[in-house]
Amino acid sequence: MKKFLQEFKAFAMRGNVLDMAVGVVIGGAFGKISTSLVNDIIMPIISRITGGIDFTAWKIVLAQAVLDAQGAEISPEVAINFGNLISVVLDFIIIAFVIFCVIKAINRLHKKPEEAPPAPPEPSAEEKLLTEIRDLLKEQTKG
Repeated sequence: MKKFLQEFKAFAMRGNVLDMAVGVVIGGAFGKISTSLVNDIIMPIISRITGGIDFTAWKIVLAQAVLDAQGAEISPEVAINFGNLISVVLDFIIIAFVIFCVIKAINRLHKKPEEAPPAPPEPSAEEKLLTEIRDLLKEQTKG
């Protein structure tokens, strides 16, 4: 049991696990921000553009609510609330776009700037001597 706990401690204290835990916590908080953005800002704007339609009220009623004589509900309405699905899909698209932008920015930061190609190496003494001999031979054949 002691060895198992030591292995677990080594696993839990690795950098990747801690980074992932931080990412999950921040992701959860960002999810709340994104949901609020969709529900409180984007959906009202879309509703205004579409003539006051409330997407969260969009549903297909499968069975109406049953009420008694006093108006108390006996059985609740059964409905498919596809308006909520529209909100959740918009929420997902926003989160996916932000994650894409963050990853793109991180990749841009990791990209090394292109270095100038290295200068060609200096010719060796032997190559310099051979070049001089060649040039002298060319001059002799011309004149």
